[in-house]
Amino acid sequence: MSAAMFQTDAILAAFARRRVLVVGDVFLDEYVFGQATRLSREAPIPVLEFVRRSYIPGGAANPASNIAALGAQALLAAVVGADAEGNQLLALLRQAGVDPACVLIDTARPTTVKTRIVSESSLRFSQQLARIDRIDRTPIDNERVAQLLERIEACLPQVDAVLCSDYLSGLLTPALVERLAQRCARHGVLLTVDAQGELAKYAGAGLLRCNNDEAAAYLRRAISSEEDYRQAMADLLAALQPELLIVTRGRDGLSIQGRALPYHHIPAHRVEAADTTGAGDTFSAIMTLGLASRLDPLLAARIANYAAGLVVRRLGNAVVPPAELAPGIALALAEEHADA
Repeated sequence: MSAAMFQTDAILAAFARRRVLVVGDVFLDEYVFGQATRLSREAPIPVLEFVRRSYIPGGAANPASNIAALGAQALLAAVVGADAEGNQLLALLRQAGVDPACVLIDTARPTTVKTRIVSESSLRFSQQLARIDRIDRTPIDNERVAQLLERIEACLPQVDAVLCSDYLSGLLTPALVERLAQRCARHGVLLTVDAQGELAKYAGAGLLRCNNDEAAAYLRRAISSEEDYRQAMADLLAALQPELLIVTRGRDGLSIQGRALPYHHIPAHRVEAADTTGAGDTFSAIMTLGLASRLDPLLAARIANYAAGLVVRRLGNAVVPPAELAPGIALALAEEHADA
């Protein structure tokens, strides 16, 4: 067995030993597939003849599923409704190996369901035509915050990291985030964040990830050139004080910098993308496993970057099993050796 393979196996084994609690907004992603047969007489739209329907755990359930797919223990703290969709989502989570012990049932709000209408063809990528969301973005009340924190507190002594997956759908309120950060600090637990805006409430996190549009919105200026990114990273670090900051840049890869890490740009792996849904979730899940396993942040980012490139080749949320991630780990190790 080669040294690189030994290291790859060692990293995969380290990932599998981790225990991560994901906190965030969860959805039931519904896909309705049909084949376009003609144009409608009622409107300039295709008529789809129904083929099949599928369901996938979405939102914060997606990084939890990615963590479980790599053999690690994934726990989930979230809120679902007291409805059939909530029961279906919980069943899907259990099938994926995710422990929903910290999921609350709320009779006052529905389970979020995102329904995508997809035109299916054997000659090209499936094409999403429309999406309908059933969602209540009302922030959870103080009673729910207290109940979630009670369950989270019971789990913290046994976890290596907490990943906040924020879809701005009412769960990760400033009050919950503040108390969660305090408890993570008290227990010495790594706190990582996949933010989709509202960056300020995550100041001081162990890892803060956002995309380029969210970074630009926070800074209130455009970010386009490499020099723009260097300055943006410095300004975000100064304002938010995370241990490590990552700004993902889509087809241009990512920028990474930390208190003890100089600025780096990591290019994306060029792939033919079918659907970018869930790429950020996969990246954050594997980045969290890497940091919890005490990998060098640059190595962890390269591995997570490779994994994100894998899931965009598929329609909808997807996970990366160990066999598919192994070549990416080997490649990241080779890149690290070449840079040394």
